[in-house]
Amino acid sequence: MSFQSLGLSEPLLRAVVERGYQDPTAVQQAVIPEVLRHRDVWARASTGSGKTAAFVLPILEALSRRELVVPRRVQALILVPTRELAKQTTDEIAGFRRHLRQRPKTVVVLGGVSINPQMMELRGGADIVVATPGRLLDLVANNALSLGAVSQLVLDEADRLLDTGFADELGRIVALLPAARQTLLFSATFSPAVSRLAEQLLREPVRIDVTETPTEVPAIQQRAIEVDAPRRTQLLRHLLEHHDWERVLVFVATTHATEHVSAKLQSAGINAIALHGKLSQGARTRALDLFRSSSVHVLVATDLASRGLDITGLPAVVNYDLPRSPNDYVHRIGRTGRAGESGVAISFITPDMKAHFALIEKRHQHFLVRERIAGFEPTQAATPVQATVQATGGIKGRRKSKKDKLREAAGRDDKD
Repeated sequence: MSFQSLGLSEPLLRAVVERGYQDPTAVQQAVIPEVLRHRDVWARASTGSGKTAAFVLPILEALSRRELVVPRRVQALILVPTRELAKQTTDEIAGFRRHLRQRPKTVVVLGGVSINPQMMELRGGADIVVATPGRLLDLVANNALSLGAVSQLVLDEADRLLDTGFADELGRIVALLPAARQTLLFSATFSPAVSRLAEQLLREPVRIDVTETPTEVPAIQQRAIEVDAPRRTQLLRHLLEHHDWERVLVFVATTHATEHVSAKLQSAGINAIALHGKLSQGARTRALDLFRSSSVHVLVATDLASRGLDITGLPAVVNYDLPRSPNDYVHRIGRTGRAGESGVAISFITPDMKAHFALIEKRHQHFLVRERIAGFEPTQAATPVQATVQATGGIKGRRKSKKDKLREAAGRDDKD
């Protein structure tokens, strides 16, 4: 199937070619025609599947068939869980709309930065708004925009929106929208929580499942290396020094760990930078830009970077800390091996995390041979208390935060 057969107009097809797209992915083939038929869509699509283009292209097609008036009224609303995904989605829209006779005005609204520039940008309205839920509600409260004319609503990474505690905000936003609208819901899972949300929002939806987990992609070589917890940074340095990786994304469990590990690498002469949710939006954008341009060799990040970030040509991902959720493991390693490129995903297995990694393997039915690197062989044994705490998703010596509890609840839902 080609993009021409999906019902897109010539200006969009020209932009598709210029952006390097060849044949549509499975999710694009399934979703685009249904959106153009004005059907509600509930799609499960894995990371790197091309789902952003699957909803951006038909939204632009629909807007190109209307006469856009001034002042602009928000006709398409795209809700996303993170600032990075909001910016990435906006960049996709900008790339695809370039040849349209009428270029829809797109405004991205997100927290972590001053609200005033966004209020200024919304003067005169907007045709498309890409938003994180909290900031969107702030702008509505300030009468900076109205949602009364929205005809298309997109919930991207709906499971992540729920995991990160946006359920209340979603309810308040939906109450402001017209009942007669098209709703598109994209998620990495069909968990009970996502199913309940779909039942509330969608009308006779087309249900599409095109998931392909990274464990099914042969381009990603997965490795599991046993090591004592105190020696993980030394092992990471060893791997960085002995592999010709242009860039490496390292996942850790906490904000403190991003700063600690990146500082240790810097002191060893390795160009590293931290990325976590407590950074300002400017600092987060700078860190990603430096990493994408290879000005920084190693990005040490929390799960903030596990979804929505499209970093082309990333050769390696390292799980310094294992993720709490087996689903997050899939999203983490999916940052490498994208667009047909090869990549390696390495997980450090400490004695206390053996049982937890076994659960991840069982969940994805993909089992790895445990490796040991000379000079870094583990000598410690797991303690019963630590093993129990780690296997249940907690961290020793730290009370679970609200977000931790939400993630655990989401994980339980996925298993039901």
